Amino acid sequence: MTNALLISLLIFPALIALLILLVKKRTFGNIMINLYAIVHFLSTIGIVFCNNFDNANHYFAVDNINKVFLLVLSLVFLMTAIYNNGYSKTMTNLSNKKVCLYSVMTTCFVWAMTGAILTVDLGIAWILIEATTLTSAYLIYFHRTKSSIEAAWKYVFMCSIGIALAFIGIIFLNISAGNINSLNYEALLQNAKLFNPFWLKLSFVFILFGFGTKMGLAPVHFWLPDAHSESPSPISALLSATLLNSAFLVILRIFKILSIAECSGYGKIMLAVMGFLSIFITAVFVYHIKNYKRMLAYSSIENMGILAIGTALGGSAFYAVILHLIGHSLAKASFFLTSGNILEIFETKRIKSISGLIYADKKTGWLWIASFLAICAFPTSLLFISEFIIIKTMFQKGYYVLCILFVLLLTVVLYGMAKTVLRMTFGELSKEKNEMIAQNAKKISPSMYIPQVIMLVIVFVLGIYIPPFLNEVIQNTLSAL
Repeated sequence: MTNALLISLLIFPALIALLILLVKKRTFGNIMINLYAIVHFLSTIGIVFCNNFDNANHYFAVDNINKVFLLVLSLVFLMTAIYNNGYSKTMTNLSNKKVCLYSVMTTCFVWAMTGAILTVDLGIAWILIEATTLTSAYLIYFHRTKSSIEAAWKYVFMCSIGIALAFIGIIFLNISAGNINSLNYEALLQNAKLFNPFWLKLSFVFILFGFGTKMGLAPVHFWLPDAHSESPSPISALLSATLLNSAFLVILRIFKILSIAECSGYGKIMLAVMGFLSIFITAVFVYHIKNYKRMLAYSSIENMGILAIGTALGGSAFYAVILHLIGHSLAKASFFLTSGNILEIFETKRIKSISGLIYADKKTGWLWIASFLAICAFPTSLLFISEFIIIKTMFQKGYYVLCILFVLLLTVVLYGMAKTVLRMTFGELSKEKNEMIAQNAKKISPSMYIPQVIMLVIVFVLGIYIPPFLNEVIQNTLSAL
């Protein structure tokens, strides 16, 4: 049963992409994306909540670690597909060919992320993480402006360097493994205690910096603000809410090998340093950002830093990491999709040019506020629980200075984002652009509100109550870490 569902996730998108290329109709392409999203979600539900594994495949399988990542990807993709129904109607000035290519590359991008999550072989994961770069580069370049071309080139350049560093790390890992000629995670875990500590530690340096580039951890984050801000809003949501998670999963798997080999102290220091540096960089830049989509991108860097810190802490913080991953993915996807509404209404990404959002479009204004509250860990957001657990773990382990630094940096980021969000939402509506704004607001269809509402409801409800079936999945993930 599980293998059949795996095949549907890995083979079905190829058929979808081929059909879109053959038919070459934008409406058909949009229908196919919706079909793929539904099949992806139903297959994922079957995989995640199926206790009878028949993983005969040596390269792709479901285990307790990748279940949560797959579930998050599938839900965000489904919500993005729903949003795309309304978003695609705004592409009236684009050619049929260009819109079809957008649908094809979106399908291929989701396929690459799905494969990267489902693979249980480090070599295959490396290939598929690179595939996510190649498939999403076109989507970043989609609008073909000067800034989008620059963002796409920076993205390809930085991620290519990152993937090269990761490849060197894999070579060092293979040297550390000695006679174990396999990159299968299970084989590596079973023999981790036999690994050469020197080569294993060195491999983790390159793997962390390599896949950390894709995850958006500082100081190898430079591509992220440009790529996320220049992409179409549905793609920005996928980049921030799912792509970064795919790279983080690989890092988690290698960190587990490090832990079994009793070298985790070394890895924890590196993760903590990169984590705090990521939050610090966000705290610095959040006050100088002129583009609201770049602000959301820097927020992603901050939250990847929180995941890295939680992983470094270990213990009960692992539970916080899983909660934070779920909460951030849904809240940030909602934030980016809502930013697409703002861009459609005001026709600009400049923060200074936007004021009175709540008066221009009340639903978008409240979604903007709610997304901000969710991402900034306002009770009862799931992120409030995760950050509280991380702070509590720091206190329990006696890291008082780091705890104070952590809280201060988060407060600075919160203040910087709040100032921007509140000014955009409740400022005075421009009388000069009033007619243009009113006309554009009418173009926002219900499908461009519904996904955000669903994701935000999930984020705030999970902060109060986690259903037993989801808690079981999370607990199984913790037992495997």
